[in-house]
Amino acid sequence: MPVRQLSEVTINRIAAGEVVERPASVVKELVENALDAGAARIEIVTAGGGKTLIRVTDDGSGMTREDLDLAVERHCTSKLADDDLLTIETLGFRGEALPSIGAIARLAIATRHASEPHGWEIAIEGGDKIEPRPAALSRGTRVEVRDLFFATPARLKFLKTERAEAAAITEIVKRLALSRPDVRFSLAGADRSALELSAQTGDDAWIARIAAVIGADFAENSVPVDAEREGVRLVGHVGLPTFHRAASTQQYLMVNGRPVRDKLLMGAIRGAYADVMAGDRHPVLVLDLRLDPHEVDVNVHPTKADVRFREGGLVRGLLVGAIREALARAGHRSSTTGGSATLAALRPGLGGAQGAAWQGAGWRPGSWAGAAPAGGQAGPPDRPWRRAPASASIPAVPRPGTTPCRPRATSASTGAPRRSARRTARAERPGARPISRPMTQPSTRTASRRSCRRRQRSPSPCWQSPRATRAATRHRSTRSACTGRSARRARSSMPITSCRRPRTGSSSSMPMPRMSGSITSG
Repeated sequence: MPVRQLSEVTINRIAAGEVVERPASVVKELVENALDAGAARIEIVTAGGGKTLIRVTDDGSGMTREDLDLAVERHCTSKLADDDLLTIETLGFRGEALPSIGAIARLAIATRHASEPHGWEIAIEGGDKIEPRPAALSRGTRVEVRDLFFATPARLKFLKTERAEAAAITEIVKRLALSRPDVRFSLAGADRSALELSAQTGDDAWIARIAAVIGADFAENSVPVDAEREGVRLVGHVGLPTFHRAASTQQYLMVNGRPVRDKLLMGAIRGAYADVMAGDRHPVLVLDLRLDPHEVDVNVHPTKADVRFREGGLVRGLLVGAIREALARAGHRSSTTGGSATLAALRPGLGGAQGAAWQGAGWRPGSWAGAAPAGGQAGPPDRPWRRAPASASIPAVPRPGTTPCRPRATSASTGAPRRSARRTARAERPGARPISRPMTQPSTRTASRRSCRRRQRSPSPCWQSPRATRAATRHRSTRSACTGRSARRARSSMPITSCRRPRTGSSSSMPMPRMSGSITSG
């Protein structure tokens, strides 16, 4: 087969296989373009896990008609002033995202620059471009992607469920939001719950965004990190060794504000926590590595998820040393989440709604000298786990997921529990057994079962070899179940095989006479 030049559509589809792996990759490229355009507000709307619709709207600088026409061509970008690939200060620079997306989906871009009297719109469907036309838009850019991978059905079959793809999109948005706390992010759609991250300002902007993304517990169970070595600076927050997760999904790493998942950085984190955390647990942290752009290469992966450092040993040593120093400075602290769960389990009522009711009644962790619930008595300081006395009036709180029990009906005259007419007639019959027996007198059936089990465990009444003992035990267990009258009848009918007294080693030992008969109970 002769060598030939591939068509432009085929080239774009091949490039799309490297850049666009799933709907989350599309969201990542579009949001990075919005951040590079100086947007202060970014809205993302998805449907069908991103396979049906992805719409990203921002209030950035926008594009003119000429820029819009070139933006959908391969290797056209406004983020490189010259051909210097070592000085990259933007999130995107390759110029492959928009043409790759337009080759495998239905792409529509509407934008308006401040110098234009109106906006412009362009559409690409399966690689076929339509000329720009005027559009109504106030400011910024709106990018809409529909029917992802409709031109490459083979790629569509390898996507996961809508729920999994929607979760991947949420994770991408969270990572980008952590890198820019001054930008407002909004994620909504029919396939997800809404996510609103307002813009943060001030000195505590980053920790406020971290609390909004990871949770308020992380701020209470983390230690700040700020270290520098030979021009490389590491800032962020690392979680305590007792504040961990089963997966590494909550480890957010950035290099010069770019979210990455680099193997070198992940290995350094595992090494820093190796002495204080189990191997199957993962810490929670947010770290940003800031260094000269000439010391790191971000052009080693099409999605820019991996980076290469010129001094990898320096970076690893800085991470391990800074994290260990921060944890040592924090001392032997335990996470508040684990401590609260442990204290709730030790309180009367076994935590949950009952423990919450006790706390509402005046019971507080670590305050045994304080007030106990009404009618109760505080436990001794040396044994705080002892239950409260029966006289303590514990609020009656139903367990979660259950309904309160209905009170038992009683007689209006005597106050005794009511009985049905059938039970009353049976109780008044001459010679009838009492309906309720004392708990100290077990029933006949229960006593029979206990005696059967006791006889099974007792040694054999005659001397026989271990093999004969095991055979008799198997025979006894397989004949019938050890319950009731039939079991006693089956045991009484089992014959005894010939048994001999074990020899003592002397040839003059006389064997035991043969015995005949049957096993008798007792």
